Amino acid sequence: MQTYLNLPSFPRGFRTLRSILLLGTLGLSGCMVGPDYKRPSAIISPQFKELKPAEGWNYANPALAEIPKGHWWTIFNDPVLNQLEEQVAINNQNVKQYEARYRNAKAAINAIRAQLYPTLSTSASFNRNSTGRGSRSASSGSLVNYATGETYGSPSNSTSTTYGFGPTASWDLDLWGKIRRQIEAQVAESQASAADLANAELSYQVQLATAYFNMRYQDSLKTLLDRNVKFYQDSYQITQNQLNAGTIDPTSVLQARTQLEQTRSQAIQTGITRAQYEHAIAVLTGQAPANVSIKPGALPDKIPAIPAVLPATLLERRPDIAAAERRMAEYNAQIGAAIAAFYPSVTLTASYSYSGDPIGSLVQVANRIWALGASASETLFSGGSRTAAVHEADSTYDSYVATYRQTVLTALQNTEDQLSNLRILADQAKQQTIALDAANNAVTIATNQYMAGTEIYTTVITSEVTALSNAENLLAIQQSRIVDAITLIGDLGGGWNASDLPSKNSLQRDNPLLPSFIQKDRNYMK
Repeated sequence: MQTYLNLPSFPRGFRTLRSILLLGTLGLSGCMVGPDYKRPSAIISPQFKELKPAEGWNYANPALAEIPKGHWWTIFNDPVLNQLEEQVAINNQNVKQYEARYRNAKAAINAIRAQLYPTLSTSASFNRNSTGRGSRSASSGSLVNYATGETYGSPSNSTSTTYGFGPTASWDLDLWGKIRRQIEAQVAESQASAADLANAELSYQVQLATAYFNMRYQDSLKTLLDRNVKFYQDSYQITQNQLNAGTIDPTSVLQARTQLEQTRSQAIQTGITRAQYEHAIAVLTGQAPANVSIKPGALPDKIPAIPAVLPATLLERRPDIAAAERRMAEYNAQIGAAIAAFYPSVTLTASYSYSGDPIGSLVQVANRIWALGASASETLFSGGSRTAAVHEADSTYDSYVATYRQTVLTALQNTEDQLSNLRILADQAKQQTIALDAANNAVTIATNQYMAGTEIYTTVITSEVTALSNAENLLAIQQSRIVDAITLIGDLGGGWNASDLPSKNSLQRDNPLLPSFIQKDRNYMK
C-alpha cells in the first residue's frame, strides 16, 4: 500500500500518466474559441440637461457635498432613520433572497470549474468462483463424460478467490475553452448577482427612507392641524361669548363649530396613513408591525446638499447598470462555449490496479494491471443544432446589449426627472411661502374686521380655510422635495461603486483539496 502512495516509485506507466496530466493542465491555458468581451458603448450625454451651466442652476457643488459611502441616509442627520436603515441589509427578507441567489451563483462557479480536472476514483473487488467437470451417473454414482463416454470414480471441482483494488482516472481536456468560457460566464453572472444584491439593498433602503419621511409628513400635518384646531377652538369660544352677549346670531357659532370639528376630523385621519407607513417600515426592517413603534417627529425643513455628477459616472455608480453590463459579459462568453461544440473533444483515461490471491501478497508486480488511453470524438452531423446554438447565444447577447443600453437611458431619465423636480419644487416652495404669508395676513385682516363689526364671520372662515390650505400645500411641497432628494440619491447609486463588486480572482480562488501539480498553471482563470 505504501508503494501506491509514493509517487516517485510508481511504475513507468503511471509516471507517464502523471506527465500527461501535467501537459493537459498546461494546455488549459491555450486556445479559447469565441469572441473576447469588450463592453459596448452606451447612449449617454456629456452632462445632465438640468445641470448645464447655461441654465444658471446647480443643485450642489460636488466639492462641498458627498454621498456617504454605504450610509447615504446619514446626510439627513436623523438618528431614528439611521438606526432603522442599518436593519435593512441584516433583516429584510427580500434582501436575503438576493443574498442567497448570489451565494448560489458563486457555488455554481466551482461546479463548472470541477469539469476542468480529472475524475479520480478507486474501487475494491472480491470474487469467489467455483467450476466442476463431468456429471454423476444415476446408477453408479460415478462421474461420466457423456461426450467421450469416459467414467471417473469421483467428481473434480475448481474454486478460486480473486481480490482487486486500484484507482482509475478520466479527463476531458478543455482544448478549445468550452468549460473555461462557461466559467467566465458564471463568474460574470456571480458579479451580476452581487450587483443585484447591492441594487436590492439600495432599493429597500430608499423605500424605507421614503416611508419614514412620508410618516414624518403625516406627523407634521397632524401638528399643523392640531395647531389650527387650537386656533379654531379660540375662535369658537369668541363667537359663543358673542352669542351669549346677544351681539351675533347663532349662524356664526355653528359655522365656527363646523370648522373646528372638521379640522379635528382631518387631524385624526392622519393617523390612518401614519400607521400604514409605520407598518411598512417594520416589514422593510424584517420585523412584525406589532414590534415597531416610532414616536412622532417632524418633517425636516431643509433639503440636504446632493453632489452634481456627470452622466458617465452612473455607469460605475449604479448597481443595476453594473448588473446589466456583467450579464452582457456572461452571454458573450456563452457564444464561445457554443462555438467550441464545433471542435473535437479529447479524453484521457487511465487505470492502475492489483488483482490476485491471496490478499496478503496482492500488492506485487506480478499482480499489477495498468492501462492508459486517449480518445477523440467529433460530431460530423447534428442537423444544424450547433449552428442554431451559436445563433441563439449571439441573439441572446444582442438582447442583453439592448437591455444594458436601455438601463442606462432609464437611469439618465430618472436622474433628470429628480433634478428637474427639485429645481421646480424649490421655485414652487418660494412662491407657496409668499402665498401662505398673504393668506395669513388675510386671516388677520378678516378677523379684525369681524371684531369691528364690518364683516360677517363667513369672511373669517373663508380666509382661515384658505390659509390652512396654503400651509398644507407648503408642507406637501416640502415632503415632495425630501422624497425626490431620496430618490435622486438612489438614482445616483447611493455612494455605491462598481469597484465594490467581487473581483474575478476572488471568485476563482484555488481549491486547496486539489493536488499541487494540477494547480500549477492557473493563468486560464485570470
